[in-house]
Amino acid sequence: MSSRFNKKSLIRWKVYIDRSKMYMGYIQFLLIIFVTIESLGDNPVKEFVFNSPLVAIPVILVIFVLASLLIGYLDSRLGFREEEIRNHSKSNPVLMDIQKSLNELNDKIAQMEQGKINKNSDETDT
Repeated sequence: MSSRFNKKSLIRWKVYIDRSKMYMGYIQFLLIIFVTIESLGDNPVKEFVFNSPLVAIPVILVIFVLASLLIGYLDSRLGFREEEIRNHSKSNPVLMDIQKSLNELNDKIAQMEQGKINKNSDETDT
């Protein structure tokens, strides 16, 4: 029984739940749209949505997808995602260890190249 509920299984389940939260967010957003339309009172949009749902729901879904794509595109163009990833990586100890190793490798390569340049300049001087 304990082997079925080990740490890896719990983490995997958490990842599944975290991934599903994103999709639940889409559903919640669409429901908020319908609640907002319902709260508008008597107007043509509300009447259209609730009197013609077979037409209105696909129209709302298309508008939702287009608006989401536009917002996502603007988010990418303005660089918010890259900055968010950069901030996340600064707090991730594994990524910080990788960055430290890369910096050390770059320093060693620079020292090796500097040594070659010095050696070549010494040979040309003689």
